[in-house]
Amino acid sequence: MIKAGIIGSTGYAGAELVRLLLNHREAEIVWYGSRSYVDQQYAGIYGNFFDLVNSRCLDDDMESLAERADVIFTATPQGFCSSKISENLLKKTRVIDLSADYRIKDPERYEQWYGIHHPTPEFLGEAVYGLPELKRAAVAGARLVANPGCFPTCSLLAIMPMMKSSFIDRQSVIIDAKSGVTGAGRGAKVQNLYCEVNETVKAYGVTVHRHTPEIEDYLSEAAGEAVTVQFTPHLVPMNRGILVTAYANLTADVSDEEVRSLYEKAYEDEAFVRVLPEGRVPETRWVRGSNYADVNFMIDHRTRRIIMMGAIDNIGKGAAGQAVQNMNIMFGLDEREGLMTVPMSV
Repeated sequence: MIKAGIIGSTGYAGAELVRLLLNHREAEIVWYGSRSYVDQQYAGIYGNFFDLVNSRCLDDDMESLAERADVIFTATPQGFCSSKISENLLKKTRVIDLSADYRIKDPERYEQWYGIHHPTPEFLGEAVYGLPELKRAAVAGARLVANPGCFPTCSLLAIMPMMKSSFIDRQSVIIDAKSGVTGAGRGAKVQNLYCEVNETVKAYGVTVHRHTPEIEDYLSEAAGEAVTVQFTPHLVPMNRGILVTAYANLTADVSDEEVRSLYEKAYEDEAFVRVLPEGRVPETRWVRGSNYADVNFMIDHRTRRIIMMGAIDNIGKGAAGQAVQNMNIMFGLDEREGLMTVPMSV
């Protein structure tokens, strides 16, 4: 059995990790870490775990946890994991970090977008970006995995097949994205109160959202050249989900069949990426509670643009589900283990 510890287990992504790992046949949770709820019953914080989890929350001491766990998940704010990582710790355990600390390889760029000094840049080169559909082989041998952000996961999966082709102007990509409120975290903030988010939709982080450089970095890798995108996220009054609608100018009179062939070839062996049938658009409700990503496209021949679409659960494939998928790959398991939950329809 893989012994797993979770730092930040009482946040939304942390609680989703608990839910998924409890159904995992090859893993057991040995540490429910939470700085805010030390010594409190975990099931007293999340009542859905009543009679399922009888453990109390422990602290966020990663050095002590490393003595007990084969893998540590850090579902923590930016700056925490990077302040704790050391060579000594990575000799004892593997780490899957759900924050942005190791996603951006340039420490100055990280500091520019996140406003935080990176304390351990020496590990940036080693950390593997944990998007299995892009980095599966590297994830398998990693000691430190940077679990991707929710917006980048959905954006990359929707756009990558076209970005690898010659069919679009790679500098013309515009990404319009929508997120459920869990993406803002569980902390008490006025702007996330029910009355503030219900019955309204708003753009936020316009031109400055912190996921922009992550999206650009890995689209650039797929393209083989530096790519700049226009990314605008929106907050919508739902709990879970990411919907991406991305636009790009076509460089050729490409047919729907040619583009569909690109998508089907790109994802034919991927367990969690579903290329939808012609004419069907991705919807967040059809991936809710799952690790699936639904993608599709439509070509507007009138405007010579392609519309690339994707939907994921932001705390599923956008966070905890992908983290468990990465754990499975790192430990040589079937990457579907613990993740074959049918999406919730309502």
